[in-house]
Amino acid sequence: MRKSNLSMTLLLVVAVAAAAAYGILNRPPAENLPANDRVLQILEKGGCASCHSANPTLPFYANFPVAKGMIMKDVEDGYRAFDIEPLMEALRSGEMPRPVDVAKVEKVMLDQRMPQAKYYLVHWGSTTTRAKRDIILNWALTYRQLFYNDGLTGARAGEPVRPIAESVSVDPSKVELGFALYHDTRLSVDNTVSCATCHALNTAGVDNKQYSEGVDGQKGGVNAPTSYNAVYNFVQFWDGRAATLADQAAGPPLNPVEMASTSFDEIIAKLEADKQFKAAFEEVYPDGLTEANITDAIEQFERTLLTPNSAFDKYLRGDDSAITAEELRGYELFKQYDCATCHVGANLGGESYELMGLRNHYFAERNMPLTEEDNGRFKVTQQERDRHRFKVPGLRNIELTWPYYHDGSRATLEEAVRDMGKYQSGVELTSTEVAEITAFLKTLTGEYQGKKLTNDNKQ
Repeated sequence: MRKSNLSMTLLLVVAVAAAAAYGILNRPPAENLPANDRVLQILEKGGCASCHSANPTLPFYANFPVAKGMIMKDVEDGYRAFDIEPLMEALRSGEMPRPVDVAKVEKVMLDQRMPQAKYYLVHWGSTTTRAKRDIILNWALTYRQLFYNDGLTGARAGEPVRPIAESVSVDPSKVELGFALYHDTRLSVDNTVSCATCHALNTAGVDNKQYSEGVDGQKGGVNAPTSYNAVYNFVQFWDGRAATLADQAAGPPLNPVEMASTSFDEIIAKLEADKQFKAAFEEVYPDGLTEANITDAIEQFERTLLTPNSAFDKYLRGDDSAITAEELRGYELFKQYDCATCHVGANLGGESYELMGLRNHYFAERNMPLTEEDNGRFKVTQQERDRHRFKVPGLRNIELTWPYYHDGSRATLEEAVRDMGKYQSGVELTSTEVAEITAFLKTLTGEYQGKKLTNDNKQ
């Protein structure tokens, strides 16, 4: 009896000591610290960089025979999904983090998915307590209010999806020239192809073909993204090889498949032969027709290709009647299945590079030969992690911009939604869920020049 009581007492003492140690190790960061520092401490103590980093800090037991394989698999999967280092560096330096990084951290906090139990059971101080979680969720809310400054209030102030602005700053004189150049076939070698050939304004900024046709009917190897709302993309092209809209505008004229001009000197010679156009251009650009000025004018025009005032924008701004119950359920599913951790911001995308086939093997199951374009960002960086990684496309006006994916392999929005669930979120969506998410996506069609955007190719 005495031994039993002693054992119980010892167990109680150990339990109390363990609980006390657990509480001390998991105290939230001090309240007097700046918000960024508090979040940084939580992420560092949570061991996030142990997996979500190119240079993970591994625990001492990582070289143990049994543990090594498990740990390296976690590191591989974690880094494939999310590189947390840009966020950590932004927090250390006081810079604004990327919206997509905030969305990813916020989502795992909401779902209480990280750190995994097998980690925090060994690393006691890494547990995400309610207090720590609240710190991060409040930080995410404050971040969005500061970063976007778009006037959202109440419950919608913290939404990862934001409304499109009515306008952005442009030079109207340059916009007028840019409009003309956007539609000018003289940018191509045989005067048959313009920007608008593949990105027509009356077909939602796309041509609705799997691969666009350039000079002599040549076909490119990647689906043409829409030019509407491209100003929101952090880089241009699927592989991100152009940093700005002006850089992007310089690409197709010299691409041998698209416009096939041999140089901008060739293009400029044709434009300068048009005395009226030359004079109009020099009124706006005193140094005349140059590659930099031509692409700048096109960029100025493309900055105006905004489609605000969609039904969902109206909902975000407080109009509950703007969308239906089905569409709202679709949005909640969109967030539940992590879609809004990549498709964030005003354009619902265009903020990061992400791996195509994160949860299942997209390319192995696609039934199409691999192409150079399938390499995605790898084409530019030659870094293995970037293979099959693409700039996330924006989802504005998505019902009008079929076919879908970088390879144009999905003909309908329903197909695209279903397979995104499988390959990116790792879920088999039900037919009801597909219908609801699709209904939500159709609320993202906005207005251009005061009228709802349409597509003349839509029957």
